[in-house]
Formats: sequence, C-alpha cells, structure tokens
Amino acid sequence: MQVVWAESPASARDVLERLEDETGWAYTTVKTIMSRLAEKGILSVRLRANTSLYEPLVDRDDAQRTAVEGLLERAFGGTLGPLVNFLVEDETLSKGDRKKLRAILEDESK
Repeated sequence: MQVVWAESPASARDVLERLEDETGWAYTTVKTIMSRLAEKGILSVRLRANTSLYEPLVDRDDAQRTAVEGLLERAFGGTLGPLVNFLVEDETLSKGDRKKLRAILEDESK
C-alpha cells in the first residue's frame, strides 16, 4: 500500500520493482495481493492496454488508524498504555522517539 499511496496509479510491476529487494516476492505474489485488495474495495483497478493500474480507495491515515486500533484490540486489550509501556520496556523507541512522545504527552496534558 505504501507504494500505491506514493505512486498512484501503480501497476503490480511498479510495486514489485520498489519492494523486490526487501521482500523477494515474485510478480505473481504482488499481482495476487493487489487483486485481492481490489476485491476488498481497498484499491481500484483499471486497465490501460494490458496493464492493470491500481489506485488507493482508502486514505493512508484511515488505514493506519484502523491497523493500530486492530493491533491495540488484539494484542493489548484495546488500551494504549500497555502498548506504550511495551515499546519503552522493549527499547524499541529511540531516544529521539522518547523525546517526541514526552513532548506530545506534555502538550496534550496542558
């Protein structure tokens, strides 16, 4: 989805070229995933010559919000505190990330 949001419209070949080094996926894998996303109403698809071009039907912020809410519900009982605690204790957050988080929390408490 990141590639389609950045380079809309994008073909399966476009996505493959951007992701191939980090995923090692075959063209058919990318094409299948994109076709399924289109079937679910997440991507639109139109043909240009013999190439399917995909465009996002879901806003990036909405998709991220839905993904985070799903993660919170499944892994942390729907509560944000345990997720933040996990990130801090697991040392996943860099010093810069911790500083930003503190600033956000301090700003929200005002």
